[in-house]
Amino acid sequence: MNVMRKRLGDLLIETGIITELQLETALKEKSSRQRLGDILVEKGFITEQQLIEVLEFQLGIPHISLYHYPFDTTLFSIISKETAKRNLIIPLKKEEDKLFVAMADPMDFYTIEDLRLATGFRIETAIAAKDEIIRSINKYYDMDDGFIDLERKNSQVELIEEEDLTDQDSPIVKLVNQIFTNAFVQRASDIHIDPQETKVVIRYRVDGLLKTERLLPKHMQNMLIARIKIMANLDITEYRIPQDGRIKRNLDQRHVDLRVSTLPTVFGEKIVLRIMDLSNTINSINQLGFNSLNLQRFMRMIEKPHGIILISGPTGSGKSSTLYAALNHLNTEEVNIITIEDPVEYQVEGINQIQINPNVGLTFATGLRSVLRQDPNIIMVGEIRDKETVDIAIRASLTGHLVFSTIHTNDSLSTVTRLLDMGVEPFLVANSISGIVAQRLVRKICRDCIVEYEPTKREIEIFQKNKIDIKKVYRGHGCSSCNMTGYRGRVAVHEVLAINDEMRKLMMNDEPFSKLQDLSVQNETIFLLGDGLMKVKEGITTTEEVLRIVTME
Repeated sequence: MNVMRKRLGDLLIETGIITELQLETALKEKSSRQRLGDILVEKGFITEQQLIEVLEFQLGIPHISLYHYPFDTTLFSIISKETAKRNLIIPLKKEEDKLFVAMADPMDFYTIEDLRLATGFRIETAIAAKDEIIRSINKYYDMDDGFIDLERKNSQVELIEEEDLTDQDSPIVKLVNQIFTNAFVQRASDIHIDPQETKVVIRYRVDGLLKTERLLPKHMQNMLIARIKIMANLDITEYRIPQDGRIKRNLDQRHVDLRVSTLPTVFGEKIVLRIMDLSNTINSINQLGFNSLNLQRFMRMIEKPHGIILISGPTGSGKSSTLYAALNHLNTEEVNIITIEDPVEYQVEGINQIQINPNVGLTFATGLRSVLRQDPNIIMVGEIRDKETVDIAIRASLTGHLVFSTIHTNDSLSTVTRLLDMGVEPFLVANSISGIVAQRLVRKICRDCIVEYEPTKREIEIFQKNKIDIKKVYRGHGCSSCNMTGYRGRVAVHEVLAINDEMRKLMMNDEPFSKLQDLSVQNETIFLLGDGLMKVKEGITTTEEVLRIVTME
C-alpha cells in the first residue's frame, strides 16, 4: 500500500464511501496479514465493486468483468490450478510476449514476478472481483478433469465395480468436490441432487431461490449418491428409507458443515445438502436486520428473567440465526444455558448443547425433563412439535426459567392460535409467553448495480394502504457481482409481538382472533408486510420481494 499515490483509507474517506469511524473500526479489527480492502468488504462498509473502482482509479490498472468472458482455455496449462487458487489469478489472453492476467490483488508484485520467471512472458494485470476469479477457476480448470470420459460411459454396474469412490484422484470424487466448491462460491444455502427419468439435475438454492447448475447423465446417479453417502457415513446399501448425515469440509479455507438428507423417490434417491458456513455465523443481534422499534422490543423480551420467547416461520427463514444471536447476547459466566436441538447446527463455546436421538428415546420432551434437573437459567428447545414438549416448556417458564424455541406458523398471532389448538390451556399460554417473533428472509438489492426509479401506481397504493409515504424505490439492474439477478444476499423482515397484560386478558377470556389483531394494531406492532415495505423505502429490497414472501390482506 505504500507505493500508492494516496492511502486507500484516505481515498475512500475523500470519495465519501466510508466514514473515519468505519476506517478506525476496520484498522482495529484487521489482522497483520489481512488487507484493508478485504476487512472493509467483510464488515460490509464497502462492496467489492467499490473497492475495485477505487483501486482502478488509484493504480491506473483496468478493471475487467469475468462474467461470460471469452477465456483462451489453452492458457490454463501455463498457470496451474493450485497457483491460480493460491494467488487468486486467472490467465485471460496472450499477445506476442505479453500474458494478460486478472488478479484480485494487482499489488501482489511477488506473484507477478514469479509468473514472469515461470512463464517467460511480460505480465500485464487487470483487476477482477475475488468471487469472479474463484468461480472462473472452478468452472474452467475442472472442465478437463476426466468428467467427459466419465459421462460417456454407459454401464452403471461396471462403473460402480471399477470406480474407487474414495480415491481423491478419481473423476467422481473430483466431480463431487467441484459441486461443493461451486455451491460455496455462489453462496448457496442448499444443494439439491434430483434424480429424474433420463438425467440427474444438480440445483443450488441461492438467496432463497433454486437454480439449475448442471445436468448429469442418468448412469452417473448411483456413483454420485454412493460417494456422498460415503462422505456422510451413511449406509450405501440402504436406499429404501430416508437417511440423515453430516459432512465436515474445508472450502476456500473456511470450515463448512454440510447436513445431508436422503429421500427415496420414484427415480432414485434425492439428496439435499444444507450448507452451514461455520465461520459466517451471526453473533450479534444488531446484524439481524431489526428496525429500531422491533430491536427495542426484542431486547426487552430476551432480558426478562423468565417466560417463553417463540420464533416462528417456515424452514429456511433464519430462525436459528435469531436464536443463536440472542443466546450469544445472554451467554455470560453467570448463567447456565442448555440447548436441545435437532441437529446441533452451530457449536457455541460456553453453552451446553444436546443433540436429540429418538432411536434411544432422547426426544425434545424427555431431554427437556432432564435439562430441568441441571439447574439451567436459560433453555433453548430447537422446535415445539407436540403438546408434551410445549407443556414442559410452559412449566419451565412458570418456574423461573427463560425458554427459547421455534414453531412453524405463518405469523406471530397465529402462534397463539396454534398453541391453543394443541390443547394448551388459555391461561397457561397467557401467563407463560413473553413475546413472539415471526420472520422471513427477503433478497437484498445488489449494492453494485442499484438504481432508483419511480414507483408504479400499484406500489403507491400498497404503500398508502400501509400508511407509508413513498416517492422513489430501488432495484438492481443486474451485474457480474449478482449473476445478473439484481440481488445479492438476504435480510430478515420481522414481526415482533410483545405480550402485555391487555393481550393476556383477551387470551384468558378466549376472545376471538380479530380482537387480538386489533389490540396488536393499537400497540403499534409492525407486521411482516409493514417491516418489509419499510426496508423497500430504505433501498434494502424491492416491493416484488416483499410480496413474494408476505401475502396482501
